[in-house]
Amino acid sequence: MSDAGIWHGGDLDVARRLFPDAPDPWIDLSTGINPIAYPVPPLPARLFERLPTPADHGDLEAAAAEAYGAPDAAMVVAAPGTQVLIGLLPALRARSRVAILGPTYAEHARAWRGAGHDVMEVASPDRAGEADVLVVVNPNNPDGRLLSRALLLDQAERLRARGGWLVVDEAFADFAAGETLVPVLPDNAVVLRSFGKTYGLAGVRLGFAVAAGDAAGTLRRVLGPWSVSGPAMEVGRRALRDRPWRLAAREARGRDARRLDALLEPRSEQPLAGTVLYRLMSGGRAPDLFAHLGRHGIWVRRFPFDPRLLRFGLPGCDEAWRRLEAAFASFV
Repeated sequence: MSDAGIWHGGDLDVARRLFPDAPDPWIDLSTGINPIAYPVPPLPARLFERLPTPADHGDLEAAAAEAYGAPDAAMVVAAPGTQVLIGLLPALRARSRVAILGPTYAEHARAWRGAGHDVMEVASPDRAGEADVLVVVNPNNPDGRLLSRALLLDQAERLRARGGWLVVDEAFADFAAGETLVPVLPDNAVVLRSFGKTYGLAGVRLGFAVAAGDAAGTLRRVLGPWSVSGPAMEVGRRALRDRPWRLAAREARGRDARRLDALLEPRSEQPLAGTVLYRLMSGGRAPDLFAHLGRHGIWVRRFPFDPRLLRFGLPGCDEAWRRLEAAFASFV
């Protein structure tokens, strides 16, 4: 849980406070990050000793354009994580009416509200009314809801009539079944893409905005020079151009998700939801299961807006799978 009251995954300090007698090492299934990270090669010392050049920056953005299907690398803006971009976008508009398709990743609402915008959560895009900005996480976190490209293009056109924006957070799109908006991006839309989730390298702090028109240039000016470190650039461009690794990881994590489903389905009172990198179950005994797993040193994600929900990331090794399966077997 953050200091501003938003709950996030990955905070094992909270887990240890709640379950001080749990066995070590903890198994952290509270995030939606690929547990099998891209193999980072040895990095030359020069990456730490000098500032990256504009050419380095451009090559990283070209690699991202190739990976995401952007027709022009100039549309891609590299940043030290998509969280930074989430915080920057609200500062680029005058006070607006912002509709956020939810429930979803809570940092979007916090960023727009904190910048003085009028924010409302809507259950479907057709309830956005006269909003000037529509924010969609696609696929959604935590339930994996996926909107079609056609629907998003229609929403962008509706917003265009009043000078509005469509913001689409595609943090989990690399392994999703749906179509990304990037190749057909309207000039009043911004797509956010996460690097760390797909490649299991959240600590690299790397993310991208893809935007047509003036938005890309504005974001570059606001971010300023050297916004991404040299080591992050090197790791990012190598990984983004490694298409065989990405395809193999997508297939392998899909098998992991199906294995996890076999554990969760008997305990879930609703059909399982989520994405390849996380699965969402629902049931009246979710709080009991959360506590049971915590006592076994397994940390999963709960949600303050609905205590019936639990989200599970994927175990990353055989030992983690064995401990999870044993914990489920002993839950009565």
